[in-house]
Amino acid sequence: MNKLKNFLLFSTVILITFALAACGALGSKNADNATAKPAPEKNNGTPAAQDPAAKEVKPSIGGSYTVTGSNVDGQGRYEGSLTITPRDDVYQFSWLSGGKSSDGVGVMTGNKVAVAFTEGTNGTGCGVVLYRILSNGDLDGKAGYWGVNESEGETAKRTTGTDLDGEYAISGKNTDGQSYNGTLKVAKDGDGYKFEWNTGSVLKGFGIHQGDTVSVGIGGPQCSFVSYEVKADGTLEGKWGGQTSKSFGTEVAKKK
Repeated sequence: MNKLKNFLLFSTVILITFALAACGALGSKNADNATAKPAPEKNNGTPAAQDPAAKEVKPSIGGSYTVTGSNVDGQGRYEGSLTITPRDDVYQFSWLSGGKSSDGVGVMTGNKVAVAFTEGTNGTGCGVVLYRILSNGDLDGKAGYWGVNESEGETAKRTTGTDLDGEYAISGKNTDGQSYNGTLKVAKDGDGYKFEWNTGSVLKGFGIHQGDTVSVGIGGPQCSFVSYEVKADGTLEGKWGGQTSKSFGTEVAKKK
């Protein structure tokens, strides 16, 4: 992934936004998006052509939620609220708990959602990738970046390894429409997995494997991740953490 180019794009979008005195940057629970107003949710859950699975209907997840969960590394429990705002191809996630806020970007495939977030109301630099693990071991990915309303697609074809660990040849198209190629290395690390992309420059991430999906947060140690499953009643059930986590936390979000 040419993600450094995407990060430069984020900065450009934000600078232009401030210069035009447009709506506030994507961040606070009630703020407008830096690049667009909330848009109707679109069906982005169509399986990739190389894995002929049945077409899935993407649930609607926009709205307000009450959340309960357990912190990482056994550091107690918490309660709070979550607002999910559709932003074209991605979603803005804004939490409030214990008087503190967190903000992030999410992408969705079928009934799985992956989010990268950081503390505060500004998630600049954070990104997330949601991979589906295909029957032949290849990965079909969708990526989102904080402050950008378009998603990015990537295919990772396994070249070595077993299970999820190994090396992959990647190809995709950035949010600016440019194609790229490179390599991806995936290695088990505690309860999660390290990801390292090389497309001429190196970018690292960390994520969790659940069922036939992998949710990966990118952007440095300040960016944590959540991996949700959308239940039949609309409840989001997930695990969350970061690269320094010894064990992951859990979260249940119920729509108000």
